[in-house]
Amino acid sequence: MKGNFTKRIRLSKGIKGIMVFLCLALIVGSVGMIAYSAQDAASELHYGDVDQNGAVTAEDALAVLRHAARLSTIQEALSVQLADMDTSRSLDAADALEILQTAAKIIPERIYEGAEATAPAETSGNPDETVVPDETDAPETPGEGSVVYMTSDITPDGLMAVYNALQWSPTGKVAVKLSTGEPPASNYLRPELIKDLVQSVEGTIVECNTAYGGSRTETAMHMQVAKDHGFTEIADVDILDAEGSMQLDVDGGSYLETNYVGTHFADYDSYVVLSHFKGHAMAGFGGAIKNISIGLGSKEGKCLIHTGGRSHTSPWGGNQTAFTESMAEAGKSVSDALGHGERIVYINVLNNISIDCDCDGNPAEPDIHDIGILASTDPVAIDQASIDLCFAAEGSESLQQRVQRQNGLHTLEHGEKIGLGSRTYNLVNIDE
Repeated sequence: MKGNFTKRIRLSKGIKGIMVFLCLALIVGSVGMIAYSAQDAASELHYGDVDQNGAVTAEDALAVLRHAARLSTIQEALSVQLADMDTSRSLDAADALEILQTAAKIIPERIYEGAEATAPAETSGNPDETVVPDETDAPETPGEGSVVYMTSDITPDGLMAVYNALQWSPTGKVAVKLSTGEPPASNYLRPELIKDLVQSVEGTIVECNTAYGGSRTETAMHMQVAKDHGFTEIADVDILDAEGSMQLDVDGGSYLETNYVGTHFADYDSYVVLSHFKGHAMAGFGGAIKNISIGLGSKEGKCLIHTGGRSHTSPWGGNQTAFTESMAEAGKSVSDALGHGERIVYINVLNNISIDCDCDGNPAEPDIHDIGILASTDPVAIDQASIDLCFAAEGSESLQQRVQRQNGLHTLEHGEKIGLGSRTYNLVNIDE
């Protein structure tokens, strides 16, 4: 919105009503559905107002349009709820006009064709570049997007198959990064699922201590949890920050200049990142990027990411946009340190998909059925594909609301912007 973002003029209720009315009219027209009138629809679309002063930011309004354009039906678009994560800017009439002009261009291109559409084989976070190809045309090579391999077989054999599809060979000493899971009942990846893969690469399971307390905040306690959860039975386990922090340079960051990871990070030449994909109370969702940013951060590093570089000692009180962008920036520092992504690969397991993270010892019951396992060399692409598959699944409403409320997709937007990866991907199903 350029200069308009800095204006403090409050949009009148009348203009806000007109804006919502016209935006929804554009959405309805673009998909050819007339069951809802725009006036009826307007009453079902709500913008969050955290500070309760009636302000709606231009950034929020544009974000809800972009989100609606990715949904498969107008009924889903009408149920979107967006929290006002940044109340520092107000929306004026010029902003509203620009949003409507943008919506007119992007919505016809972003709605999936057909009310029963599922996640596309190729997608992009850029509103002007999304393509929805025929599934049979999904290329076997990256082309303009990053390849994400998929299997619906959530077994040790399926995990090995999707990993082997990457045709990637680790060099030197191999670390396998995962979450050991907070007791007593988190949905961490079970050792029996990952054992064959970990042992096939002769990997050491690596983790870092938490910054929020719990059962994994100190090394001795954390190692006990790793033992209790069965990880020490399948491989060596190394708590990377057991001896403190080391620094990684952040190239092109908005909030971070330096990322702090455990000193043992440098002991490994290659990384296999095993992530259980799920929701997250603070980040909206947790996948590959969260696993290499917060997950590899020492206590000091975690605090800096959560606070957008403001605090080395406390993870609390940060700005949400600064947090999401800092995750992407910390993730890029890790990728850059590993040969600019040459010595790291990512696997997301889409099972037990709760809205809560594995750092929650008592997570909510999953609403989404198990989907499969994804693998890629691109952390942005694999997280975007995971989001798309989950959002297209039955029962995903709670996850969608959490991701939207926490502005979780902004991590992917910023990750693409700074060169961590691409939101455009080619989904290759190895089961076919």
